Amino acid sequence: MIQGQSESATPIANRLLDALPTIEYKRLLPRLEEVSLTYNTILYDVGDSLKYVYFPTGGIISLLGSMDGSSTLEVGVIGREGMAGLPLFMGVKTSRVRSFVQVPGMAMRIKKADFDDECKNGGSLPALLLRFSFSMMHQVWQSAMCFRSHTVEKRIVRRLLMTSDRVGTNSFKITHSVLSNMIGVRREAVSLAAGSLRKKGFITYSRGDIVILDRPGLEAATCKCYSIIREEEES
Repeated sequence: MIQGQSESATPIANRLLDALPTIEYKRLLPRLEEVSLTYNTILYDVGDSLKYVYFPTGGIISLLGSMDGSSTLEVGVIGREGMAGLPLFMGVKTSRVRSFVQVPGMAMRIKKADFDDECKNGGSLPALLLRFSFSMMHQVWQSAMCFRSHTVEKRIVRRLLMTSDRVGTNSFKITHSVLSNMIGVRREAVSLAAGSLRKKGFITYSRGDIVILDRPGLEAATCKCYSIIREEEES
């Protein structure tokens, strides 16, 4: 588990910010702006200049890769455990993916110049971001293995559990269209798998509103990829 501020301090909703020593967080705070993450908003698209970094305190940001401008596949998902805009930390100034708000919430946003200054001042943030970078790489390659090896239903279950973990609730919104982009299958396949999960009593859904009724059942029905990704994120 990432360690940072003292146990007596009020926890900060974003894990990366919460892991900063108190003196460093207080120094950074005036440069942070709280913003709303509105459902389906594109924070940046392929080729866009990265002007901000986002530290979600609620909601989920999904990263979509695209081959031809129309076919998309989710290549990463970010919640309160991380940040969106990681390429800036690696010296890349333009986005290679589409970043959009999958579940609404809030985030702490910082301008590129202020983020660069903080990364160069010798504090704890760069080390935390290196660790988060590895966690994201691990998520990407485990998800790639999941896409190749597991059924549509198991991949959907994994993604629903990952969403629930990040928003901290068993109720959230994901349309079949969004799910099809996330796991790389047609909407018809998503509808069949979601219908199967509903018949088993694991979930209910209506117009994209999903409620997990039986989380232990879902965890038993998913593939090993879910626990592998989660264990890495919590290490």
